[in-house]
Amino acid sequence: MKELQREVDAYISQFKEGYFSPLAMTARLTEELGELAREVNHYYGEKPKKGTEDEKTIEEELGDLLFVLICFANSLHIDLEGAHDRVMNKFNTRDKDRWTRIEE
Repeated sequence: MKELQREVDAYISQFKEGYFSPLAMTARLTEELGELAREVNHYYGEKPKKGTEDEKTIEEELGDLLFVLICFANSLHIDLEGAHDRVMNKFNTRDKDRWTRIEE
C-alpha cells in the first residue's frame, strides 16, 4: 500500500494544482462510487446497459475509486497501511465472535 501511495503522490506532484480539497475529494469519491454502483447494477441488477453506453467494467471502476481514495489519504497525510492494520485489529478483537465461522 505504501508503494501505491508513493506512486499516486509522484503522479499528482507533477501538477501545479496538486491534490483537491477534502470536500472536493469527498465529492470525487461519491462520484466514483456512483459509477461503480451503476456498473454493478448493469452486471448483477435489474438495469441492463443501453447499447449506446460505453463498455466499462467493475474492475475499472474499482480502480478509479482506489485512485481517488489514495489521493484523499495522501492529501491528509494518512498512511493507508496503518489505517488498514487498525481496522483489521478491530475486526480481529472486538468483532471476532460477530460472525459464524466456517467449520474446518
